[in-house]
Amino acid sequence: MHSQRFTKLQKQLRRQTGKAIADYHMIDDGDRIMVCLSGGKDSYTLLDMLMLLQPVAPINFELIAVNLDQKQPGFPEHVLPNYLDELNVEYQVIEKDTYSIVKEKIAPGKTTCSLCSRLRRGILYNTAEELGANKIALGHHMDDLVETMFMNMFHGSRLKTMPPKLVSDDKRNVVIRPLVYCREKDIANYSERKEFPIIPCNLCGSQPNLERVRIKNMLSEWDKQAPDRVGNIFRSMKNISSSHLLDTSLFDFDSMESESSNITHEETLVYNT
Repeated sequence: MHSQRFTKLQKQLRRQTGKAIADYHMIDDGDRIMVCLSGGKDSYTLLDMLMLLQPVAPINFELIAVNLDQKQPGFPEHVLPNYLDELNVEYQVIEKDTYSIVKEKIAPGKTTCSLCSRLRRGILYNTAEELGANKIALGHHMDDLVETMFMNMFHGSRLKTMPPKLVSDDKRNVVIRPLVYCREKDIANYSERKEFPIIPCNLCGSQPNLERVRIKNMLSEWDKQAPDRVGNIFRSMKNISSSHLLDTSLFDFDSMESESSNITHEETLVYNT
């Protein structure tokens, strides 16, 4: 029997997932959603939340869980099929040896994430089309979005993150991230209590010096100093004042002028020469 604390946590995650789906119109009636299941805590929780919402949602939608077996050495091939058989959920395991490609192309000590994610993304996009799925659900959560924003700021000089919903570049797929309102620490707690059969990643999971890990550690320290700091950063992404940033493509600074000002735009150009 689950404890009262677990029940409260499950309801919280389910409520947050449902709100994100509603806020960003992630799911429509009749959707067939391919849930990408990696064997990590986030994707297990994602599938669990969608299965909890499915019977009570005001619309009908289908779920199919998909795992990409990348042929990593020692990968326990039986774990996910056994787990999904117990859930009685439709699923498919795709076998593609991307592990060897990544190891061949990326020098030892270099980051594997970029190439690995590109290969994985292409395979999953094709799989969704083959399975007749019109939506692809990924398990990224609030902390992932905040970390990505800092990654882009620090290394790309851009203020952006992973969107909760997007259309793929080839226009074939709609990608949704229903866990964007959920904190990673809550997902980790839920995963531990549910005793999900976690499968570690031998590629990105074995790279402790990744820049994302450094940013995660930075945010963890901030969270200790002020428990809701990461949440506040996330909420700031939903509360943007374009007039108080510097992007001239988002706000028309040229036309700004006080009512008493008689200085034209051409005259200001003279002052700056």
